Amino acid sequence: MSKIALVDDDRNILTSVSMTLEAEGFEVDTYNDGQQAFDAFSKKLPDMAVLDIKMPRMDGMDLLQRLRQKTSMPVIFLTSKDDEIDEVLGLRMGADDYVKKPFSQRLLVERIRALLRRQDAVAGEVVADTEDTKVIERGQLRMDPLRHAVSWKGKDVSLTVTEFLLLQALAQRPGFVKSRDQLMDVAYDDQVYVDDRTIDSHIKRLRKKLRMVDSDFSAIETLYGIGYRYNEE
Repeated sequence: MSKIALVDDDRNILTSVSMTLEAEGFEVDTYNDGQQAFDAFSKKLPDMAVLDIKMPRMDGMDLLQRLRQKTSMPVIFLTSKDDEIDEVLGLRMGADDYVKKPFSQRLLVERIRALLRRQDAVAGEVVADTEDTKVIERGQLRMDPLRHAVSWKGKDVSLTVTEFLLLQALAQRPGFVKSRDQLMDVAYDDQVYVDDRTIDSHIKRLRKKLRMVDSDFSAIETLYGIGYRYNEE
């Protein structure tokens, strides 16, 4: 049974969503603000967190930033209907997905399940000998899908599940272009719709992390209007 942390200052959302998730077989812990959640996470991490952005004491952005210093567990943001800035900032900071308020609880459940399936696959719970489980070595890059381990020039790079899957898809076929639609298919469940901006934000975040260990990193090339390509160095 996967444990989901639901963090929101709206008690109605906490009550209704937690009841839905529990009915779907999840274990749910609820928190009224980011600080309360962070204190609990410092003792034991859940399998996934669903975070509101605007909360008292510690907002969702601050909580995500602190979480990303120690874990790559999946995070879904709950954002206001028209606040695109929050969505882009959240993705750049390392969120895996976002759902706009007001939202369908069925949609939220599907996105949670999609992320957990990808997390299980990357963590090695799906261990069949396939192209997606093989160690990838491309120049300075090394990826081990079964251990969710990535290194560049021998230095470890911590990636979220989505970032890992996007880099894996690009690195499996260096020199070949992957369109945004193809990358969406790799990183998201068929029932989850995301737009081009979401993929672009994940790629920017991925590049930033790799440049933190190598300021000259340039292996991921943008082909404007087409997609992305991994160039082996």
